[in-house]
Amino acid sequence: MTGSLILDPLLPMVLFYGVVGLAALALGLAIWRRLPGWWLRGLAGLALLAALANPAIQQEDREPLTDIVMLVVDQSASQRIGDRPAQNTAAIANIEAELARQPNTELRTVTLGDGEGDAGTTLMTALSEALAEEPQGRIAGIILVTDGRLHDIERAPRLPAPMHTLLTGQPDDWDRRLVVSNAPAFAILGEQVSLTLRVEDQGQAPATDSVLLSISIDGDAPLTLPVPIGQDIELPIELPHGGMNVLQFTIPEADGELTNRNNSAVVQINGVRDRLRVLLVSGEPHPGERTWRNLLKSDSAVDLVHFTILRPPEKQDGVPVNELSLIAFPTRELFLEKINDFDLIIFDRYRRRGILPSEYLDNIRQYVEQGGAVLISSGPEYGAAESIYRSPLGTILPGAPTARVFEEGFIPQITDIGQRHPVTEGLDALSPNPDGDGPGWGRWFRLIDVLVPEEATTVMSGIDNRPLLILNRIGEGRVSLMTSDQSWLWDRGYEGGGPQLELLRRLAHWMMKEPELEEESLWVEPAGQTMRIIRRTLDLDTGDVTVTHPDGTETVLSLEEVSPGRFETLWEAPEIGLYRLDDGEETSVIALGPSAPREFEQTIASATLLEPLVESTGAGVKAISNGDVSIRTVREGRPASGRGWIGITPRGAYQTADISITPLLPAWAWLLLASTLIVGAWLREGRR
Repeated sequence: MTGSLILDPLLPMVLFYGVVGLAALALGLAIWRRLPGWWLRGLAGLALLAALANPAIQQEDREPLTDIVMLVVDQSASQRIGDRPAQNTAAIANIEAELARQPNTELRTVTLGDGEGDAGTTLMTALSEALAEEPQGRIAGIILVTDGRLHDIERAPRLPAPMHTLLTGQPDDWDRRLVVSNAPAFAILGEQVSLTLRVEDQGQAPATDSVLLSISIDGDAPLTLPVPIGQDIELPIELPHGGMNVLQFTIPEADGELTNRNNSAVVQINGVRDRLRVLLVSGEPHPGERTWRNLLKSDSAVDLVHFTILRPPEKQDGVPVNELSLIAFPTRELFLEKINDFDLIIFDRYRRRGILPSEYLDNIRQYVEQGGAVLISSGPEYGAAESIYRSPLGTILPGAPTARVFEEGFIPQITDIGQRHPVTEGLDALSPNPDGDGPGWGRWFRLIDVLVPEEATTVMSGIDNRPLLILNRIGEGRVSLMTSDQSWLWDRGYEGGGPQLELLRRLAHWMMKEPELEEESLWVEPAGQTMRIIRRTLDLDTGDVTVTHPDGTETVLSLEEVSPGRFETLWEAPEIGLYRLDDGEETSVIALGPSAPREFEQTIASATLLEPLVESTGAGVKAISNGDVSIRTVREGRPASGRGWIGITPRGAYQTADISITPLLPAWAWLLLASTLIVGAWLREGRR
């Protein structure tokens, strides 16, 4: 119970001050006139003023409130390496035990996890939010348990009490990390791009001159080379294919380093083709020849070389083949010296007539085996004696002609496996049939009968389910065979036409190994920390996918078929970093955020950022590795840290439970007192 004198004037303060002025003026006049009762007049005026001020005694019933000590525990990713989790636990137990011995003191614990995305350690944000929920007058101290690697120091709040830092880590900690900078978002295929890498040592690292760097593209077997430590390395890279190329760089984990989370880096570079170089070899004039040429010339990104044989085969005029051209056509340069410059070679109704020697055709076979692509659009000549199949190219073509040619109308169909193959998957949806029976595209009127080897894949069929479009892989390259020369009918819109442009676009991209057209692939489409894991396969089922987390733990996920040949699942990743996916056949890597997050850019514990704040409150920084600390109470403004101890400032906060107000004197008593003094002054002055 405490008491205090309060005033509650009966007049507005302006009038009250006016009355005070008049009383002072009257008292001054009495003194100037030397009236013997001037002091009685002054006391009477004072009594009247006191009555107007309405003094009262206020008594409060106070309940003391506990002092609050804020404990902010950093449990971000960098605090989960080494022995720091154990240090966190020991520090919390030490603080709880010490504060349990302090009277009228309670502990508020705030646990800080990883920031959203790659925000890093938002220690000051967590402290600001915690302080905003507590009365500032009760905060006796703030204790941070952290490695000091925070990323929001600019958001530090006003500190109402000493703020101490208990620092995790060991004096001999060291770490090694891989940094990739200057990585382009895209690169032109066939041209080198330069990446800048650097291997850095932090802390008490052992003396080492170099480490082995492993480089892997799309999860393939890595290439290993030694690189120096502490120096920028310019690394030239040439992308192997178009689309997204995932480059993974890794250095081995050394004995004693804090973590291997920053020993890997992933760079995703989109490979784009500067120009698509196509060689079109037309064997004879026919309606589809102009369609092929117009189709390829309509794309400004295509460099087309069109080799055309205009002399009909039935024309026998005795003119030597080498004299049919007005100028010498560079066949040797095209088919021997420059053949590897082409991305795709198309033979359109070509037949052997001695214009291209077997040596040239054998060179094309080698070109395919070494990674090239050949597309055959065949007509009746494919089943004849002059067929290109009966040349060195025959060993790589996916269809052996039976010499049968069907001249009747048919609607091309997508085979069962074609429904799952990315070249033809969903193609019929581009030309829906209003009757709902089969695709809604027009007929073709010629089909060359072929025998297909087991290793080839038939994705479209014609009359009596005979092969129409056949795909195959030969060595490092790819070949495709279309057993009809009448795809141009779709381009002309006959009977409604069909998706010729989309079919040929997909076919060309598959032959040039574009990743999005691979029939066996595993990839991830990230959205924040949500992964859409996609598996494309020609099989009817697929196995589970094992996801390896950045910290080495694994999660096994099952996929569901969402469309023919496409299996998917959505998975929320627990943290950012580098993830590896494997289903036993296909592998993939994906980096959510940077592969080495902001948390692992600097892993050696340091209080450099926090020291100015800590010192401004008279507090201190204590290494947890030095042992437990004791907690003492100190007066406000005094040093709050010393050897082996930290201090908190008791605040003496309280809560008022009840208030009672009693007037100092009743109004009639004030009036009686003032009247008595006035009468006394009159009597005193009347004796004069």
